[in-house]
Amino acid sequence: MLWQTTRFQIDLRQPQVMGIVNLTPDSFSDGGRHGDLSQALQHAEQLLKEGADILDVGAESTRPGAQAVSEADELARLMPFLREAVRWNVPISIDTYKAAVMREVLDLGVDIVNDIWALRQPGAEAAVVAHPSCGVCLMHMHREPQSMQMAPMIGDVLREVKGFLLDRADALTGQGVSPDRIVLDPGVGFGKTVAQNLSLLARQDEWQLPGYPVLVGWSRKSTLGSVLAQAGVVPDPGDRVHASVAAALMSVERGAHVVRVHDVKPTVDALRMWQAVRDNT
Repeated sequence: MLWQTTRFQIDLRQPQVMGIVNLTPDSFSDGGRHGDLSQALQHAEQLLKEGADILDVGAESTRPGAQAVSEADELARLMPFLREAVRWNVPISIDTYKAAVMREVLDLGVDIVNDIWALRQPGAEAAVVAHPSCGVCLMHMHREPQSMQMAPMIGDVLREVKGFLLDRADALTGQGVSPDRIVLDPGVGFGKTVAQNLSLLARQDEWQLPGYPVLVGWSRKSTLGSVLAQAGVVPDPGDRVHASVAAALMSVERGAHVVRVHDVKPTVDALRMWQAVRDNT
């Protein structure tokens, strides 16, 4: 299975590790740590040295309660980094939902649009449809970042997620976007309860769609903090690394093709061990 993107056909027969590069001051996990251009580039280079296959770059936090930023501010954070990163001959993904931002970064040569809104914001769908080959990740989100955890989903999360992702994939393919450009993400943590998030992993095969690769992002999420909490004390995001790796590994074991992570090296090491065992069975 291949993921067609702007410059690369990404081979998904082996699990791909997508390393997170946050250019935001308020990300839930590492906000502000890589806001300076030099720091951000050094961080991205380090992720590649540790084995990242794809870089996912974001300039607006999507944590629960996060405030939106303007197109101008988002582009001001993104463009200096991207002008350098697109020269590295590695797939670059942009975590954005704004059509104007999509058009600007795709014109620069960016490979993938990773959209938490699944192209439901004005002009976003048209921006991807108009591009000849960019990859796209469509994610399920209940409500919006500012309010999603105030009133999480109710009902059958598996059926809701599957139906939503099918509808969004059909909307794109119906406008001529090849299915091999599309990857689907269940949106762990985006308007869902702890139990619902865990069911998305435990019963992953029930919402996956035949023919469409899956991207999953468990890294340092609050559900992991809830599972790890002891005596009411929830560990900080940076103390959820081992649980993040375990969740990534279980996702791949259940059929995920791409895992989006902060902690690249431990994830890569775990997947190498998993692959070595598979190759000897």
